[in-house]
Amino acid sequence: MDQIDLQILELLKHNARISFSELGRKVNMTQPAVSERVKRLEEKGVITGYRAVLSPDKMGKGVTAFILIQASHCDRLTAFAKQSQEVAEIYQVSGLYNFLMKIETASMKSLETFIYQCSEYGHTTTMTVLSIPLDQQA
Repeated sequence: MDQIDLQILELLKHNARISFSELGRKVNMTQPAVSERVKRLEEKGVITGYRAVLSPDKMGKGVTAFILIQASHCDRLTAFAKQSQEVAEIYQVSGLYNFLMKIETASMKSLETFIYQCSEYGHTTTMTVLSIPLDQQA
């Protein structure tokens, strides 16, 4: 991967809908050359997909929180997280807690209900997001 690939990736990261012609103009390459580079990056697994980044607020999920869980039954917790509409992401982590979940939900009341449901799987600690000073996906 060279400097041009890194430039292309940075441009795609901020706007995956940019045309190959526009990409070419920004990195001083032809449209076919840029198209071939993007195809190669996809084939190598550097680019794993393209997706829409949704606004949780506009989707009726104005409360974001992170829940640390000291789970005793990892498989059960993972299955619960996969079926839950509130779980945006789940990570298995090291340390005192073995899971970290990012929750997006409609209200503090629904967050409280979700935390109660999580307590079935182990000890929890919750952190509610107040603001997002840096969002690389935006």
